[in-house]
Amino acid sequence: MNAKYKDLFTPYRFKNGIELKNRIIMAPMTNFSSDDDGNVTDAEVDYYARRSKGVSMVVTACTYVTPNGKGFPGEFGGDTDEMIPSLERLAGAIKDQGAKAILQIFHGGVQCPSDLVPDGDVVSASDVMGDNQEKKARALTEAEIEEIIEAFGETTRRAIEAGYDGVEIHGANGYLIHQFFSPMTNQREDRFGGSLEKRMTFPMAIVDKVKSVVDEHAKHPFIVGYRFSPEEPEENGFSMGDTLSLVDALADKDLDYLHVSLFDFFSKPRRGVEDVEKTRMDYLLETIADRTPLIGVGSIYSAEDARKAFETGVPLLALGRGLIIDPDWVQKLADGKEDEIVTEIDKEKQEQLVVPDPLWNAIIHTPGWFPGV
Repeated sequence: MNAKYKDLFTPYRFKNGIELKNRIIMAPMTNFSSDDDGNVTDAEVDYYARRSKGVSMVVTACTYVTPNGKGFPGEFGGDTDEMIPSLERLAGAIKDQGAKAILQIFHGGVQCPSDLVPDGDVVSASDVMGDNQEKKARALTEAEIEEIIEAFGETTRRAIEAGYDGVEIHGANGYLIHQFFSPMTNQREDRFGGSLEKRMTFPMAIVDKVKSVVDEHAKHPFIVGYRFSPEEPEENGFSMGDTLSLVDALADKDLDYLHVSLFDFFSKPRRGVEDVEKTRMDYLLETIADRTPLIGVGSIYSAEDARKAFETGVPLLALGRGLIIDPDWVQKLADGKEDEIVTEIDKEKQEQLVVPDPLWNAIIHTPGWFPGV
């Protein structure tokens, strides 16, 4: 191993005692490859197993906690106890390769295609239009909100029973938790909307519910993380400053980690902070101030990309597209073969890369998403 990368291979111990063998994590990425009933498929299991050997921890693609939360075709479910064997298969495939298995749990809200949810009844924080909708989503009642909070807890219990090492609450990327935090999609006037603090009510309630379920059901230390987006591009969306308030509150929740969702690790804020020349990661690390570890992510393809990112002081790095492009990324770095790391997708090597057909088709038909396409 080249000495300048050795710090990436130091172990990391969470406050709860769980230890990661290195600082490199597989980021959650939707793969569209489960069956129509929400069961994990062989192709999905093979895809994860192929990428779980070098990394210390794998965060799965998101799994829906209620039937009306399914956000994608080919998404796997965690909404009933009947899904536990399916969830267990995936956890086992990851853990058999030596990585910790983290189940990402979510509800798609207004982003759910109407043909994937019961009766086409798409819901959100308020009556808002989604990116791909023909009609507005329906605002959830307070009772329904409480049911969804409970559902996050129930899916956490299933993750525990299925053998996962933890869960990641998906509060990013425009899905339901994000929709409650955003003033664009949350126009409520009850306790779940209005001020910035009230728009945090739903995310915080989910964190509290998940943690209480872990306290009740987990017989061993169990990781709880939270993923968030830094800001919205629209002027009437939430700003980087709003997110720093959210992150400050989350950092006091005794979570095991926070995980920012970024396309570019070194990107800079749009608005809501004084110095837009400082990176988002700089602001986040300052705000969190060592209260809980932050996972950084975003266009890390080469060994040098990873080294530069790690030098910012972020304790953990997640790779998404990089591990799809080169499943042996971590092993090559560990073996001193960083020059052999592949940084662009090879469109002739789907079979060798063990990428399921639905994900492969999305990659090669989405210019600009992956280098080389």
